[in-house]
Amino acid sequence: MTMPQENANTIRALQGLENSSPSVRLQATLAVGTTPDPRFIDKLIERCAIEPDFYVRDMLTWALTRHPSPMTVPKLVDELRSEHAQARSQALHTLSKIGDRRAWPAITRALLTDPDDEVARSAWRAAVVLVPEGEEPELAGVLATQLGRGERETQLSLSRALVALGETIEPALRAAMTDLDPRVRHHAIATGRLLRDPDAGFEYAIEEAKRVVALGTTGQEG
Repeated sequence: MTMPQENANTIRALQGLENSSPSVRLQATLAVGTTPDPRFIDKLIERCAIEPDFYVRDMLTWALTRHPSPMTVPKLVDELRSEHAQARSQALHTLSKIGDRRAWPAITRALLTDPDDEVARSAWRAAVVLVPEGEEPELAGVLATQLGRGERETQLSLSRALVALGETIEPALRAAMTDLDPRVRHHAIATGRLLRDPDAGFEYAIEEAKRVVALGTTGQEG
């Protein structure tokens, strides 16, 4: 008996998602996203946790955004408890793209301070998208605890997240500008500069912050 064409296409797509070739996986993911089908949601999320190719991961996220959020969000929230960093990071990234604020309670302090930089960065981005109105100051306070963390890319991600919250971050920045750790002070002052002048480059803002600290001021002037 001949297999119905629909079932044959489903099997072909599922096999394509696990193919050894990134280009084949990319095309399979594109096909799934182009014709959304709830039967693919679990497999897409499963692949997010283990997919090694950046472009395929990004396409997996896109494909998930093409499905109804009531079906994807609960499953993505479940992934935030995974012991695998990539599963947590990609789930956060996908939730930020879906933008369904029902996911907000799952963006915990533990995720915002996750020891894995990629997870933390994804959590920061998701948080500023999903934070309910009125809860920005509390979020800013948690994010400010991460000032001075990591290398340039991590620090830039945090600064961008903080700046996206707007002037509500200023009290947290002022407190961080007096921190005993010079890295925290530099990062806080640089973020304040970016808040006032979004067109200022991050490297320039950091170098200016170092000069400000060396001069013994807090960078709050002007």
